[in-house]
Amino acid sequence: MPLDLFNVGDPIADTKAPMDVPIAERWSSRRFRARLVNPANRRKMTVIVVGTGLAGGSAAATLGEAGYKVKSFWYQDSPRRAHSVAAQGGINAAKNYRNDGDSVHRLFYDTVKGGDFRSRENNVHRLAEVSTNIIDQCVAQGVPFAREYGGLLDNRSFGGAQVSRTFYARGQTGQQLLYGAYQALERQIAAGNVEQHARTEMLDLIVVDGRARGIVARDLVTGEISTHFADAVVLATGGYGNVFYLSTNAKGSNTTAIWRAHKRGAYFANPCYTQIHPTCIPVSGDYQSKLTLMSESLRNDGRVWVPKERGDTRDPREIPEDERDYYLERIYPSFGNLVPRDIASRQAKNVCDEGRGVGPNGLGVYLDFADAIQRLGLSAVEAKYGNLFDMYNRITGENAYETPMRIYPAVHYTMGGLWVDYDLQSTIPGMFVIGEANFSDHGANRLGASALMQGLADGYFVLPNTINDYLADGPFEKVDESHPAAAEALQGVQDQVQKLLSINGTRTPASFHRELGKLMWDLCGMERSEESLRKALDRIPEIRQEFWSNVKVSGDWSSFNPTLEHAGRVADFIELAELMCIDALHRAESCGGHFRAESQTPEGEALRDDENFAYVAAWEWTPESAPPVLHREALEYEYVHLAQRSYK
Repeated sequence: MPLDLFNVGDPIADTKAPMDVPIAERWSSRRFRARLVNPANRRKMTVIVVGTGLAGGSAAATLGEAGYKVKSFWYQDSPRRAHSVAAQGGINAAKNYRNDGDSVHRLFYDTVKGGDFRSRENNVHRLAEVSTNIIDQCVAQGVPFAREYGGLLDNRSFGGAQVSRTFYARGQTGQQLLYGAYQALERQIAAGNVEQHARTEMLDLIVVDGRARGIVARDLVTGEISTHFADAVVLATGGYGNVFYLSTNAKGSNTTAIWRAHKRGAYFANPCYTQIHPTCIPVSGDYQSKLTLMSESLRNDGRVWVPKERGDTRDPREIPEDERDYYLERIYPSFGNLVPRDIASRQAKNVCDEGRGVGPNGLGVYLDFADAIQRLGLSAVEAKYGNLFDMYNRITGENAYETPMRIYPAVHYTMGGLWVDYDLQSTIPGMFVIGEANFSDHGANRLGASALMQGLADGYFVLPNTINDYLADGPFEKVDESHPAAAEALQGVQDQVQKLLSINGTRTPASFHRELGKLMWDLCGMERSEESLRKALDRIPEIRQEFWSNVKVSGDWSSFNPTLEHAGRVADFIELAELMCIDALHRAESCGGHFRAESQTPEGEALRDDENFAYVAAWEWTPESAPPVLHREALEYEYVHLAQRSYK
């Protein structure tokens, strides 16, 4: 790898997990050894929480309940509009209600294996442990999980598992879980423990004497740019999938908070680990600005297939059974349609590349419920998935009860994120990162129904225990807007806003975003190669230069200006895209969602290189004139043995 692309720095390690006890005791041991803050002292300390999705909403509510003064920031008009509301299929927990062999250890093993052995054992085992508490917490809040006839909580299966451990609320699980966290948050707002800042976007991190002490934020309605201070800062701002422009993420989802923190000293881990979800409604035209997810839960009862012959354009209902290829069931008989997302996505791409794809542009496969309707009855299928079928009908005009759905992979989630230790603290002391914004739990591929599990685990149970150890050193010296570090951060944000407004070019931020997204999808998407990544790394600096010389931002800074918001986010996406490609190029192996064309088995499966790449790549920001610095965190496995993944 040419040294002009990056430099190699010192190794990095997580020193917070207690390695002197067995893995099943490490979380309880860490909680006991961590220092506490007594209730009287908690009232003297302030914590900023940015984001109100499942991770941020639950964290702000729990910290407020504990007695801390919390400042909560979100850019939507209501916390309920956080993108967690769009999650559909369910949430994993090792309750073993089905008595089908599940356990904390099995959930731990499935998650490490599903992530293609590129995640930390300690963090994943803790997640599996805490999962059982989450369900009890949410039931107590009144979350209406689906129940069996006798009144017990129901479960269904998700990809990468042979047990049923996924709790769900029809196809609206994220919405119902978010409403539970929202109610808890609103209770603390009403009690005066949480100060709310709606329609406010974080644009920089304030670092004083090496510690995170506040943020610079812009009021998206009035345009006012202001500073806010605390003893600790928590980022819960989600993932960066919208770097691809077309994704299942909400249009407002962005990387700005974590990217600006990265530029202040927080290492960015594994940015090339992005998840392509196999069941999304296919792209239908150039006019689209986002894509729509069809829940992975549909693969419980739906069967995925394509015609055996190329170019077969018959109505799917007219294609006989013996002329259909149920390719996932054929290739992976043990798991069938419930293989992990990265595998299902690549196989969909493969059959479409062979010319057997369906739909107007040949980029689609069928998800067929005819067998399920015959076996279970129409009313049972409707009870499970009715809102998803209705959504599909409104978007495509097709009735999936009568004709198979057409689906194709799309960008959905990012496993990469800011590097954190076992306490969820970044490389900047006092800045904690939770939920999808960090990298910690999913390795190179997230299993379905594990995002909601991680978000609520971090917010309700992990962060409230670990942040105490840091805050036990507080309260820290008072900081206000007169501090040089605060003044410098504020001025930097104001300068960037003015610069974006002053360029007055000919291209909109959306046009740059669309171009960047297509480039990333084509060259750093479902499949990457050295050739494609080098091509991307040649073009991205040109896009960045043109953006800063030719972008057109209408309006002004002192009022509601969505174009200005978008421009700032696109500027960050461009910089992140370059780091993603550098990370993907340096990792000359295939693992999970990172599939290098040069590194695959004879059967076309991802081929890892454990000897050279069994590590977390934690990237340090350097000024634009210098390449980023790579810090490696070695991944060591005591309880799960490294092996080639097999779901056959």
